[in-house]
Amino acid sequence: MGIIDKFGNIIGDEALNDPEKARRILLAGYRMQAMRLKLFPDRNLPSSGQYVAKVVMNNIIQTLAKPENAAMVSIFVPGELLTAAGLMPYSVEALSCFMAGTKCEQAFLRKTEEEGFPETMCSYHRVFLGAALTGLLPKPKCMIYTNLACDGNMMTFPYLKQNYDIPGFYIDVPYEKNQESVEYVASQLREMRNFLEDITGRKITDEAVKMAVANSRTAADNYQQQLELRRYHDPVSSMTNELYAIFMCHLLAGSDETLQYTRMLLEDVKNAPRGDGLHIIWMHIMPFLQEPVRDIFNYSKNIHISACDFVADGFRRMNAKDPYEALAEKMVYCIYNGNVSQRIQMAEDIAKTTDADGGILFAHWGCKNTIGASGLIKNALEKSGIPTMILDGDGCNPANTSDGQVSTRLQAFIEMLEKDREEKNS
Repeated sequence: MGIIDKFGNIIGDEALNDPEKARRILLAGYRMQAMRLKLFPDRNLPSSGQYVAKVVMNNIIQTLAKPENAAMVSIFVPGELLTAAGLMPYSVEALSCFMAGTKCEQAFLRKTEEEGFPETMCSYHRVFLGAALTGLLPKPKCMIYTNLACDGNMMTFPYLKQNYDIPGFYIDVPYEKNQESVEYVASQLREMRNFLEDITGRKITDEAVKMAVANSRTAADNYQQQLELRRYHDPVSSMTNELYAIFMCHLLAGSDETLQYTRMLLEDVKNAPRGDGLHIIWMHIMPFLQEPVRDIFNYSKNIHISACDFVADGFRRMNAKDPYEALAEKMVYCIYNGNVSQRIQMAEDIAKTTDADGGILFAHWGCKNTIGASGLIKNALEKSGIPTMILDGDGCNPANTSDGQVSTRLQAFIEMLEKDREEKNS
């Protein structure tokens, strides 16, 4: 048993007996990791990868250490308004990823089973609920959530709102994608601003909101520019590094840190050499813990994740001049809202932009939206000439996935793509 496994067992055991002690131990471990990232960054990654690792680590530390200045959110809540309010957001996905990376997730999964939550529920939500129910996660200032994309939100957040007895705000995003829906969501976001002012006791100025949205617009431009370069440039990356980008375009949207990250990413892509490896587009969340997936993609010069639809959508350009309508537009036209056609179109667009050799759609355990749409997405992309693999697995609970099966299927898919490329070039 390795050091991380032992550490995870300690956290899991202590969380059931003395959650505050468990939190102190967990924070000590995370602070040591933050120090390691500062003194000994991962030199295998470009500057943007080293930078984002430190930013996300600090986000997790701050939310656990200073819950009085933290907001529990679902991942599609506009981070720009939280940035303007000076609150540190943390999500189900962010905390659960770190819990799983710390190898203490099994204790929290067992806790949710004891409380009667179904095993078929998304593992991110089950780990998060378990950590909250043990008392490991401290009581936050407030919670903000939306019905967008994940049906687990409608179970997790109302339950924890009552459990923590904290103020909550809900954003209802209509299924229909039109101007009426944008205006409806924008009116709620203006109410959210008032809610945050009441909660924090701090005035949120128009200038602060406009600045956060302006940061997001510039970040989106930077992201789109680097995406257009991916056809000819192949920066080295890792599954964890790609996962962090999802947090930056949602949780920390509008922040100076996200703006700096996209600037650095653009420079890193510009300076990256052209390789002979395969270009892959990734769809949905990153299974950063799955060993065979890491073995293939981490630091590889032979196969590159050129784009992820989750990230590309998070860094979508906003057209509306009004900042609240711009944020509402981002939510309403999100590819995870409405029918599957927009997800297909996004995948086709980024595949064309990056000259992708193929695509991988990760069908995460418990994500009914993606699992249900996976066949339609695969069929549509392959009709467009993009070979696509549906990779079933669990991004948070390794017990739900067979490493051997994942390795076999991934290797076979890559061999097929390599053969296709050889035939095209012959």
